[in-house]
Amino acid sequence: RRCVQETGINAEYMGFMISQGLRFIGSDLAKKIDAELMGELGYTLHQLAELAGLSTAQAIHHFVEKKFPTKPKDKFNILAICGPGNNGADGLIAARHLAQYKYKTQIFYPKPTEKDFYKGLVQQCKIMEIPFLEAMPSHDSLSKNYDLIVDAIFGFSFAGEIREPFKSIINEIGSSGVPIASIDIPSGWDVDKGNINHLFCPEMLMSLTLPKTCAKDYKGAHYLGGRFVPNCLTKKYNLDLSLIHISEPTRPERISYAVFCLKKKT
Repeated sequence: RRCVQETGINAEYMGFMISQGLRFIGSDLAKKIDAELMGELGYTLHQLAELAGLSTAQAIHHFVEKKFPTKPKDKFNILAICGPGNNGADGLIAARHLAQYKYKTQIFYPKPTEKDFYKGLVQQCKIMEIPFLEAMPSHDSLSKNYDLIVDAIFGFSFAGEIREPFKSIINEIGSSGVPIASIDIPSGWDVDKGNINHLFCPEMLMSLTLPKTCAKDYKGAHYLGGRFVPNCLTKKYNLDLSLIHISEPTRPERISYAVFCLKKKT
């Protein structure tokens, strides 16, 4: 898999239109926005994670319907691979919603976080009877048994060397040939510099809040989720969210206001 460089971005999905002025944000600004949302603006981690996970599930549902239109959902096998941080929480929530959409969903969560919030997310998935794998499948097993992998390993705050077990996991999913849907950034990419480690390039990317700088040259199916940034932040950081327009009459009911499909300019 390779990401092909392009310049300029146009975005459209049914009644959604995002202009070429859409801003990409780097790691420092992404951290500032998160801190302010969960500080004086009153949002909680639980709230933002639920929005992110639901938006991701909705985007994956749209992506699957477009890419695999003839395959029934109850025969479509999805493996969500979740890391120990907030990106992993988004993945657990997305897996729960995908199971509610009737996809055959499984989870691999190799390093569970011992905080009550994450334990609660695991419990919610178990109540939904979503299987948790005990070991990471090989790339051959992934290729034979799964139609889509949800990459929820690392988010925009990850930096430094990729360590085990995630180094091997990333190598396995990259060599499996199974389509990958990454949440916010592809795991192992540098948030500001992109795929400098020459890792996998996902077929689908679900950017949260705003696309990160690493996605400027991304050519796959690109979605934007989480229209919850208040006007005070858009003005403060010149985020230009006013460039996003919605035409409600053409909006499918199953796709919420939080989800937009981004498409490279041809």
